[in-house]
Amino acid sequence: MQPTPEQLAQLSTTAAQAAHRAYAPYSRFYVGAALLLQSGEIVAGCNVENASYRLTTCAEQTAIARAVATLGPAIRILAVAVHNLNNAVCQPCGACRQTIAEFAGPDAMILYPGANGMVESCTLADLLPATFTLESR
Repeated sequence: MQPTPEQLAQLSTTAAQAAHRAYAPYSRFYVGAALLLQSGEIVAGCNVENASYRLTTCAEQTAIARAVATLGPAIRILAVAVHNLNNAVCQPCGACRQTIAEFAGPDAMILYPGANGMVESCTLADLLPATFTLESR
């Protein structure tokens, strides 16, 4: 099942809105993420920093935790959009890529800010070709 152009547009808008709710007093790097679930629902999250940087939570992980807490562990992610208010290139970090892989297939679409403010896209397999999964244990 592939996301429609309308769903992807809404996903990007939701990620941008979530970035405005980020708590980033240390880095001032405000990130929002939105997930398109197989059910058609969109769930958003934002980064939440902490004075102990290791305890900071990325926007993608916040959105995934929110989706699981609300809808249960059987969620399946079709697409993820990431946005930041700093006009910076911003793909999901390695930890987020692996967390996304827990709930998405290799063909899940990832939208992120690229160079010159353009939204770029790729698949999860492009970002994380050697995914560690439950099946690979």
